[in-house]
Amino acid sequence: MKGLKTILFLTISNTFMTFAWYGHLKFKEYSWGKNLGIFSIIVISWGLAFFEYLFQVPANEGGFKDNGGPFTLVQLKTIQEAITLVVFMSFTLIFFKDEKLGWNHLAGFALIVLAVFVIFKKW
Repeated sequence: MKGLKTILFLTISNTFMTFAWYGHLKFKEYSWGKNLGIFSIIVISWGLAFFEYLFQVPANEGGFKDNGGPFTLVQLKTIQEAITLVVFMSFTLIFFKDEKLGWNHLAGFALIVLAVFVIFKKW
C-alpha cells in the first residue's frame, strides 16, 4: 500500500511540476496571459511548484525504506524519473498538439524503461 501511495503522490507531484515548468508556455494563448511579464510567470510557476512539493516530500518520506517504505533512494529516483517522462509526454500530447513523437523518442523511452527494470532487478 505504501508503494502505491508513493507512486500516486509522485504522479500528482510530477503533474504539478510539469505545469510549473512548461504550462507557462501556453499562457500567451489566453487573454489573461498575453501581457504577463517574466516575473509574473515565475511567481505563477513557483506557486504551482509549491503544490508539487506538498506531494513530492510525503511521497519520498513515506516511500523510503529507512522510513518504513518499500523503496531505496535509487529506486525512488528511478520511479520519479519514469513518472516524469510519462506525465511530460501526456502533457505534451494534450497541450502541445504540434509536437510529434518520433521513433527516436520512443526508443529513448524504451531504454529508460529498461533502466527501471535493471535498477529494480535483484542480481
